[in-house]
Amino acid sequence: MKKLGKYILNVLIGLDQLGNALTGGDPDETVSSRIGKIKRRHGGSIPFYKPIPAVIDRFLELVDDNHSIDAIEEDEGKDRVIP
Repeated sequence: MKKLGKYILNVLIGLDQLGNALTGGDPDETVSSRIGKIKRRHGGSIPFYKPIPAVIDRFLELVDDNHSIDAIEEDEGKDRVIP
């Protein structure tokens, strides 16, 4: 059962990264990390002109308190030039 749980977690992380890549983000960074960086950059709240990240963050906060800040991946999401 542990192998199945790990498999499911890996698939969910992969889907999370795919979602981030499809919206113009780093393909190795999760949506949660990206939202956490937005939140941190703006003093702990998401600006009104970013409604979709705000909605996602509210949902994540219901599931896991402080999720987006805790999920920040410092080594991912740097500005990169994609050929």
